[in-house]
Order: sequence, then C-alpha cells, then structure tokens
Amino acid sequence: MNLTIHPRPLSGTLRVPSSKSMTHREIIAAALAEGVSEVTGVTWSQDIEATVRILTRLGASIEKKEGEGGLILSISGGLRKQEGLIEADAGESGSTLRFLIPLGLSFGNHVVYTGHGRLAERPLTPYYRLFDKKGISYHTQGGLPLEVSGKLTGGLYELPGDVSSQFFTGLLFALPLAEEDSVLQSTTPLESKSYVDMTVDTLSRHGITIYDRGEGRYDIPGGQHYQKGTFSVEGDYSQAAFWLTAALSGGNITLTGLSDASLQGDKAIVSLFQHMGGHMEKTEKGLAASRSSLHGMTMDAENVPDLVPAFAAMAAVSEGVTEIIHAGRVRLKECDRLHAMAVELHKLGADIEEKPEGLVIRGKPFLSGGTVSSWNDHRIAMALASITPRLTGPLTIEGAESVKKSYPRFWEDFRKVGGKVVEA
Repeated sequence: MNLTIHPRPLSGTLRVPSSKSMTHREIIAAALAEGVSEVTGVTWSQDIEATVRILTRLGASIEKKEGEGGLILSISGGLRKQEGLIEADAGESGSTLRFLIPLGLSFGNHVVYTGHGRLAERPLTPYYRLFDKKGISYHTQGGLPLEVSGKLTGGLYELPGDVSSQFFTGLLFALPLAEEDSVLQSTTPLESKSYVDMTVDTLSRHGITIYDRGEGRYDIPGGQHYQKGTFSVEGDYSQAAFWLTAALSGGNITLTGLSDASLQGDKAIVSLFQHMGGHMEKTEKGLAASRSSLHGMTMDAENVPDLVPAFAAMAAVSEGVTEIIHAGRVRLKECDRLHAMAVELHKLGADIEEKPEGLVIRGKPFLSGGTVSSWNDHRIAMALASITPRLTGPLTIEGAESVKKSYPRFWEDFRKVGGKVVEA
C-alpha cells in the first residue's frame, strides 16, 4: 500500500499505544503462571499476535476483549510439555523468537521456529553456542527454520551482551523454571541494559526473584513459580517518539498513557529532544509538545537503538550538525535502519552521511517532498511521516502498511491530528 501525505501542521491529543516491549513480557509471564491472569491496556499488532500464537501452541489459552484504554487479554497459563513437533511461526518479530526459544526448552518440547521477512537473517548465534555447551539438539541451515529439542537445566550461561539484550530476556524467563540455580553472565559490556531491567521488573511483579549483581551478571534461583494476577501495560515511548517529532516539526500534540516512572530506556527521547531545544511539558492531560527550533547534538544510540529512525528524521530538519554514534546494531533490525534512513532522507534533500556505526546529519529548515520506501519496516515509515510538516511538497510512502507490525492504527491517528493522507 502506497500513501501520500500532504504537508500540514499536526495538532490534537492522542493516546500512545501500549509498550510493545512490555506487552510481550507481560503476556509471556502471565502464560507461565498457573491459573488465569489479565493483561490490560494492550495494543494489538502483528508482533503481539506472533507471541500469542506461539504461547497458545505451547499450552496457554488466550482470549481478547475490548476494554477502556485498549484490549484486555485473559490468559489461562501453565505452559507444559506438548506432544509431537510444535510449529512456531514468529512472523517478523525478533522479540517473539528470541524470548520464546528458551521457553520451549524449559518444558522439553520439540519445536521448529519459522519466520518471515528479514527475521530469518537476524542473528541467533549466541543461542547456538549455548546449545552446543548444554547438549541441546538443534538444526538450522543458517537462520530459519530452526528446529530445537531438549530441556534446559540450571548452571552457568555465558553469552555476549553486544548482539541483542533479547537473548538475556529469553533466558531470564526460562531459567527460574529450572530445578537448579543458574548464573547468567555477559561476556562483553551489556548493551541496551534498560531492556533487561524491564524484564527483571516484570518478573518481580509475577513473583520471580532475579539478583542483578552488576557487570552483566544475574543470579537466578531455580525451582520458582510464576504468579497470576492483573497487570496493566503503560504507553510506549518508542512510539511516542514519532508524535513528538511531528509536533516539534510543526504543530501541537499532547500524548496520554505515558508513565513518568517508566523503566523503558526509550523514555530518553524526551530528554534528548529537550537537549536539542524542543519545547515539551507535562500537563494535566499528558505530555505536550509544540513546534520548536531544534539544534544538533551527539546522540549515543547504544542503549536506545529503536529511537534512531525518529531521531535521525528530527535531526534532518534541525539546525546544525547531529551525529548518531554507537548505532551499528541498528543495521540488524527489520532492515538496515542506518542505511535506510540515509537513503530515504537523502531522497528528500537531506544532507546525511552514513558511517559504519552511525550517521552524520547536517540539518536544513525544510526538505522537499518525493517518493520514499518504508523498507517494509514500521519505524522507517513512521519516522519519514513524522517530519512531513517540514516538507515543501507531498510525500508518498511505499509499503505504508508496514506500520501494522507494531502500530496498526498509526494512519488513523495521523488523520486524527489533522494529517491529510490519501492512497497513492
């Protein structure tokens, strides 16, 4: 689907979608608890659907119904060993795949994991090395499908922390279920630690104890049991980033549903944009942002890789020079996001230089319109749309349906705040 956006200021109030990162975690933890739990405030998306699909194959029963502020998921948990070969389709969701591979092994299941798009190319090597050490049987021809069978036991688990924090989250979910105690140790500095902190916090709410010893070491008592309950999901700061970009580019948008006490690492987008001169304030209604004159800065993406597309777009229409550093892992997402943003912003007249680990962007007050590709990546599509108030002509986005991966109602919300969007 191709959509054309006609530039105009965007103004209004929007409820931010629920945090996709937290929704994955809450659903998984609830599925591991005996009995019925409720997860409220959920925004449905293709990635969340993938997690629900595999958890159902592993023994959970999950029903959804409409609720105030989002969907309510009723989850009858208690995952257990299933008979025969389980086919687990992770869609295009790296979180789903990496979080759930260890859980299949917690119960001694025989699972074949499949996926679509670029997911088959995203690295799983840290798990393969652990499987070799732990005697777990697996078969792959390099990527997906991945067939795995065996049972995880306690002990020492070492893996690099500079590939993806998702491997740590997957093991943190699974190892408390082992009979023996475990130690999870990063062999490199642990990047994106805020995502691991989010996992530990989720586990604690579900009755699981994890000891963070620092320097990438986690001590995990074995023989633990997940607790059922009712859990709510807060708004997603990584999605809020696109609306903040749109408001600061030209408009006045208030966002509701965000938690000031959030542990989301992507909450940093607020302080980053404020450091650039963005006008934002907390009001009774929510977080309000309005058109501002922003200036360049150096942005370290090591712990906030998902913010790179929105930040790069904002920098392209800000004054001065912005450099994004420590962003090499962004190349391993749904697409090579560094290259994609450099290519597509350049089509609009941006002065942008691609480097191995980041971008150098020399901002301009306005960019031109034109036709760009989403690269089948939800964050690329939303980032490019967010700066349309600063374009001198219409913008056509090819593959605009890619937003369904995380934010299916994005274009509906875009129109809600005054955006003019038509099918090309």
